[in-house]
Amino acid sequence: MAGLTCAAVAAAALAQAGPGLPPPAAAGPVAARAPAATRHAKPKLDLSGRTRVGKASFYGGKFSGRTMADGTRMDPQADSAASKTLPLGTTARVTNLETGDSAVVTIRDRGPHVQGRIVDLTPATARKVGIDRQEGVSNVKVTPLSLPPSDERVKSPGAPPGTRAARLHAGSASAPR
Repeated sequence: MAGLTCAAVAAAALAQAGPGLPPPAAAGPVAARAPAATRHAKPKLDLSGRTRVGKASFYGGKFSGRTMADGTRMDPQADSAASKTLPLGTTARVTNLETGDSAVVTIRDRGPHVQGRIVDLTPATARKVGIDRQEGVSNVKVTPLSLPPSDERVKSPGAPPGTRAARLHAGSASAPR
């Protein structure tokens, strides 16, 4: 096909596809982006304080010690959790709807990254609310007890110096109000 213009190649692709059919995918380094409707939208923070009901899971062992969204390290023994919609620093009660067991957690991370789940718990908290390793998932109710002040939603006071969360917090302290 040497010497053909881009328009000629496109016309040949359309003719090859047939009427009413999309042209074959173009070969080459340019990848087509997914249509806007199929891209995942980032969930908005929910500041309403409303109770949510859904599925909870727990962090796997490989996440131990990794940096969480608020800049702290994931401690499997802490009462920490991940939520896509609750602000970082929110304190919430997680109640297992099957056992009635509950625990108070602090939202320190973003997730879970599995469709249909509303919260990820540390292994210690999962045990407190009766989620066992065998099943790994349970129906829960998440009731926010306190939301952080708006200037604390960026980071938790425990973020280590030099982390992105600490830098963001330092920048917000000097910002005019």
